[in-house]
Amino acid sequence: MTDRLSDFLFVSEPSGLANLKAEGVSDEKVFYTGNIMIDSLVSNLEVANKSDILKRLGFKRKEYIAMTMHRPANVDNPDILKSIIGAVQKISKRMPVVFPCHPRTQNRLEEFGLSQTSEGAGLRIIEPLGYLDFLKLQTESRLVLTDSGGIQEETTYLQIPCVTMRENTERPATVDIGTNVIVGTDPDKIAETALNAIKGKGKKGTVPELWDGKTAGRIVDILLDQLP
Repeated sequence: MTDRLSDFLFVSEPSGLANLKAEGVSDEKVFYTGNIMIDSLVSNLEVANKSDILKRLGFKRKEYIAMTMHRPANVDNPDILKSIIGAVQKISKRMPVVFPCHPRTQNRLEEFGLSQTSEGAGLRIIEPLGYLDFLKLQTESRLVLTDSGGIQEETTYLQIPCVTMRENTERPATVDIGTNVIVGTDPDKIAETALNAIKGKGKKGTVPELWDGKTAGRIVDILLDQLP
């Protein structure tokens, strides 16, 4: 519906162009401008680099794994949540995992009786972080475990291996081009992929075209050219 109502459609990756063409949207309305979220990341990197989050947590650069998890499909099912936490605990025996825990996830850990057993080995659950602190944490990590769409994009730009604990992604460029690997919720596959990345055998990707922090400028230029 949004595609039909829009006069201009600004696309972040090649799959968007293919999807809109399949929908029958006129090429005249579609513009490949890059990923606007990467603009936010690029504009905040310098400030984020000044964060002292690693010092506060006692971690050193590239000697830990960053993790996020909040999607209902993962955290609302006690069996899935327990199996993912089990896989992460296995990984954390090899390298520490720091997990800024989303309130939804924390509530489910407590509800399912997993809060007391979740931490252990090298798994460290902390309170949620602000954007700049988490960006610093992510930037300096060896790899990232996540079920977040945005983090798949950020790690691709930052060239950090990303292990996505979902069955699919709405950011296919991060898999086709970037550093992202979709592993689902199978604990053995999660652990195997992460442990390989720790050993330096993680996926090596590239940054998609036009993910350069200049998307907003391209959009403005198009609007100025197209609007009366």
